[in-house]
Amino acid sequence: MNHKSGIGGYFLGIVFLAAIAGAIGSCSAAGRTAGSYQDLLQLFAEWREFESPPMLNGAPDYTAERFAARHAELADYQARLQAIDPSQWPIDQQVDWHIVRAEMNGFDFNHRVLKPWVRDPAFYQSIWLNKSDVPAHEGPTHHAVLELWTYEFPLSPDEKQRLLTDLRVIPPLMEQARRNLTGNARDLWVAGIRNIRAQRRNLDVVAERVGSDADDEMQQAIQAAKAATEELVAWLEEQAPSKTGPSGIGKDNYTWYQQNVHLVPLSWEDEVRLLKRELDRAWSSLKLEEQRNRHLPPLRAASSPQEFDALADRSATHLMSFLKERGILTVKDYMEPALREHLGSFVPSQRRNFFRIASHYDPTPLYCHFYHWFELARMREEPHPSPIRRGPLLYNIFDSRNEGTATGVEEMFMHAGLYDDNPRGREIVWIMMAQRAARGLGSLYAHANQMSMTEAGGIHMEWTPRGWMKTEKQLLIFEQHLYLRQPGYGTSYITGKYLLERTLADWGKLREEQGREFKLADFFDELNSIGNIPIALGRWQMTGLDDEIKMLLGED
Repeated sequence: MNHKSGIGGYFLGIVFLAAIAGAIGSCSAAGRTAGSYQDLLQLFAEWREFESPPMLNGAPDYTAERFAARHAELADYQARLQAIDPSQWPIDQQVDWHIVRAEMNGFDFNHRVLKPWVRDPAFYQSIWLNKSDVPAHEGPTHHAVLELWTYEFPLSPDEKQRLLTDLRVIPPLMEQARRNLTGNARDLWVAGIRNIRAQRRNLDVVAERVGSDADDEMQQAIQAAKAATEELVAWLEEQAPSKTGPSGIGKDNYTWYQQNVHLVPLSWEDEVRLLKRELDRAWSSLKLEEQRNRHLPPLRAASSPQEFDALADRSATHLMSFLKERGILTVKDYMEPALREHLGSFVPSQRRNFFRIASHYDPTPLYCHFYHWFELARMREEPHPSPIRRGPLLYNIFDSRNEGTATGVEEMFMHAGLYDDNPRGREIVWIMMAQRAARGLGSLYAHANQMSMTEAGGIHMEWTPRGWMKTEKQLLIFEQHLYLRQPGYGTSYITGKYLLERTLADWGKLREEQGREFKLADFFDELNSIGNIPIALGRWQMTGLDDEIKMLLGED
């Protein structure tokens, strides 16, 4: 539900996928064997077109009647997929089959359990000012969002029409939301009001960008979107006192979702044990680092824009040189520019959230996490040859790969020597690891309905070292709300890191057994080449080990 860039992107996506289907049909109609990889590609194209809902009064149709009909149609797509036997295909093609299976399972789960269009007001948030740092927006997102970051102002005539088209989705969608939102998930409801209020503020940004001299047509479209958004906020606030139910999906649903949609070979209980272990490891490692560094001067936070800019430049230069000179990965021409677009800027100390506090001491750990931007640049510059992997996987299925890798390299690069000249920087790596383990652990308890979102945030806040999550509460609310909306996302940083480490261990062991030289760059280059797919599938393709896949299929 989170792979389109506005309504224009929605229609372009359908046209693109239909073109794929047509090309496949024309080139393979003669002599094509049943159950071929080409059959899978054609099914994928048709599936993606089906997954995008039809329009109702100018907005995507998320009504109960439409979903009931579409869920019945899903069974036909799943049957067609099951009729394709990929077992004799090359592993990379088998991986693609499993990706399509996972997406169909995601559609099914959303209809049966998650129901974001029924339970989650934030699902109807329509305006995004910034590009996501992962392949698609985090959390359930409707199909016709307005991606303001894709526009250049002043608008050309064509871009003006695109913006008008995007804006005109908002009023009917806000009206539809008032009919569709019949759920009783209190935490999701109350926190979701913030998202719709933010949309109203973002419409002021749209108005500012188009300028006061915009023509009547544009002004009317913006005003209609504002009025509809304000009406939805008022209605949500009016309904809020009546919302009393839990927002978590429960342990069993969580485990099913992780194993059948996000292809994470862990249960809810496994993840609790893993995150507790990582939280303990991060805290104990931090204290050992502090012991080792006790005679070194403490890190000093940048105290002016000039100091921060100089620190950011040094850190980015150091990281890129380290990656290239130490043979960590093959540095492409597009990587450093992609990183430097996101170095950040100075923030006064009283307004710094967790990540800003860390980056003003040493932004290098955060820039390691910005491996994200390398991956997005690669998607643009070196698109994957498989149409199934070329764009974002639906339903945030990429989370173990993208968030797990971004988190994993923070520690991997540290162990490979990134902070040899700055040992205090290692402390920040462990602080960031503890924060991610704590917030993920809280999200697990929230999904099990053992804690409210606020109580889960208490773990997140209290178990982050040095009180760095106690300084600015908006980040705390944003993160715990997101993880309640998107099961598994809050844990994916740590679970994906663990699965990546397991992949590195298996890949390195195979090299040793084969008498081949271990080169870390070879590992990351291969990982990068297979695209933004779940780590369990990546491990299978990179090592040939299919035990995790068999476990997910119930074959172990």
